[in-house]
Amino acid sequence: MSKNLLEQLRSMTVVVADTGDIKAIEKFKPQDATTNPSLITAAAQMPEYQEIVDQTLLQAKKDAGSSASQGQIVMMAFDRLAVSFGLKILQIIPGRVSTEVDARLSYDTEATVNKARELIAQYKAAGVGRDRVLIKIAATWEGIRAAEILEKEGIHCNLTLLFGIHQAIACAEAGVTLISPFVGRILDWYKKDTGRDSYPAHEDPGVLSVTTIYNYYKKFGYKTEVMGASFRNIGEITELAGCDLLTISPALLTELQATTNVLPRKLDPKNAPKMNIDKTPMDKGIFEKMHKSDRMAFDKLSEGIDGFTKALESLEKLLAERLSTLEANVKVGAA
Repeated sequence: MSKNLLEQLRSMTVVVADTGDIKAIEKFKPQDATTNPSLITAAAQMPEYQEIVDQTLLQAKKDAGSSASQGQIVMMAFDRLAVSFGLKILQIIPGRVSTEVDARLSYDTEATVNKARELIAQYKAAGVGRDRVLIKIAATWEGIRAAEILEKEGIHCNLTLLFGIHQAIACAEAGVTLISPFVGRILDWYKKDTGRDSYPAHEDPGVLSVTTIYNYYKKFGYKTEVMGASFRNIGEITELAGCDLLTISPALLTELQATTNVLPRKLDPKNAPKMNIDKTPMDKGIFEKMHKSDRMAFDKLSEGIDGFTKALESLEKLLAERLSTLEANVKVGAA
């Protein structure tokens, strides 16, 4: 019996689940898992995860003390919720979970470093070592500088919202553990910009971007891992077979599992040394110049940070409403 695409993919690429849904992670048994504010917000609204949300809120209320305002309690709970989901996920997977720093800190190096240290301290308090956690940070110049500091402290980072080769080169030069170039969001931008309805998988602009980054890293011997992310269809995934890692949504994991075509390897580190690739120097001035000249990367990084910020604000509102409900129930029970 022929193997399905997911089985074949796993023979050449580390498969990561892109979800906060613990049941989906149990189903697909990926090596690693990634979350982001949008995924955590969606998971927090599922009835099956109400207990995680409630326990996190009640513990935050207790730890904050009787004089704490609702806003202070919600902020404390908000910081802890992603770690709460991360801890549940780590009970299922053998590898690492990615937990994201507040997107509103994306242009503040010092605040990003401090928040990352807080997240790692929470995992440590729960008995989880640094080797099992990746701190997700937006690939702004300031975020990359924060990651450089954190990596030197032994805190491993996953640089997200990555759309351009300049971001990828800066991350590799900073010694970050892993990058997450966003395939589908790149495709979205090009479809809108060109008016095209679709691209064949081998011409997909997101696929071409990740392929370029992968070959650049392998050509020049960078240790930073490439994890393709944000897929719109399985064609994008199969065109990147052989990439270091791919983080895939449950819907597309299901489709891969249900398909039995032969899957050839498309990316291979053995091919890169023979490629004619020029090395690009990188500093803040070059980064900013390249970023401004890359309309797609400029637009999508800003849009991505805005989108994650809105998801965070939605989560804070959800937590405040749930805390009010819990407090009302306590009052009713005490009456």
